[in-house]
Amino acid sequence: MRAAVLEAAGQPLVVHDDITLADPSPGQVRVRVSHCGVCHSDLSIADGAFPSPLPIVLGHEAAGIVDAVAPDVTSLAPGDHVVLTACPPCGACYWCVRGEASLCVNSNGLITNALADGSTGLSRNGDVVWRGVNLAAFAEYVLTPATGAVKIAPEVPLDVACVIGCAVQTGVGAVLNTAQVVEGATVLIMGLGGIGLSAVQGARLAGAARIIASDPLPDRREAARGFGATDLFDPASGDVAAHAHALTGVGVDYAFETAGRAELVTAGFNAARNGGTIVAVGAPSIEQSITIEPAAMLTISSKRLLGCVLGSVNSLREIPRLVALWQAGRLDLEKLITGRRPLGEINDAMADLRAGRGIRTVLSLQ
Repeated sequence: MRAAVLEAAGQPLVVHDDITLADPSPGQVRVRVSHCGVCHSDLSIADGAFPSPLPIVLGHEAAGIVDAVAPDVTSLAPGDHVVLTACPPCGACYWCVRGEASLCVNSNGLITNALADGSTGLSRNGDVVWRGVNLAAFAEYVLTPATGAVKIAPEVPLDVACVIGCAVQTGVGAVLNTAQVVEGATVLIMGLGGIGLSAVQGARLAGAARIIASDPLPDRREAARGFGATDLFDPASGDVAAHAHALTGVGVDYAFETAGRAELVTAGFNAARNGGTIVAVGAPSIEQSITIEPAAMLTISSKRLLGCVLGSVNSLREIPRLVALWQAGRLDLEKLITGRRPLGEINDAMADLRAGRGIRTVLSLQ
């Protein structure tokens, strides 16, 4: 099959047409990928900010059509339309039985770049190819546990639905699931890419009274207004925490870092009121650290600092819910997509993301 392969960090991806994908093992399905969004996590691996084994196929925000299923899989059948998820819940591990499906043992693949048994299902000329961000969807086909492919109605366009797989699940989920924002709250969202703008929509869905959206790019700030932000702030013009306090008088109830920059977690801590919640949603490069000085302020202020992977979702529940919200006109997916390219233009899509051009580029894999 064709797939875009990263062979060396910092180098362009190479599209090969001789990648071998294994047949589904027990509990697995093979999906013919229709479309895949280009996410900042893919860029971080490509640029070397997240060291990963190589060669590797990236891509994890995808939708497609089931091509084959293992004999023991009864929940899906060939021809089903699905949205893929990078955190497929097993339903039985320590975390799943406690309602923390995004932390399932299957999610270890986000770090190992392999399936739970250590295999990847991918090879080229007999050599292992790694499975980027637990999915490897910059390819014509993917192999995934059956719970990693969530069935949707065939009338839902796959080129639109794919962004639910990461950006929308993560951003909306961070608000509704991780932070559990309450109606009438004040919210600060720092970083207005696909995840940040989805978080803006999540805050609107939660009934937040004030949604402060911060990003240095004016086009993204204006996009945030269309998604429901009530206040826009250019961080180049001043201190975002001081601005949040000036608007609210006491600081925000909830602050979200969605750009993958550790210093913004600190800014969120300073922007939040005593007793407020700060959610680290983005994925900073590994050399970054979060500092709270003095440390006693965490105790004295009673603020909560939360991590968040994939919006703390159970994708089996969340993807149908997000599709339903889109169908009801309460969630805008189309406006998140500002570029469309064939797989052969993957490096142009990466360059756009690196330069902050647009919000989400969706690749066509067929």
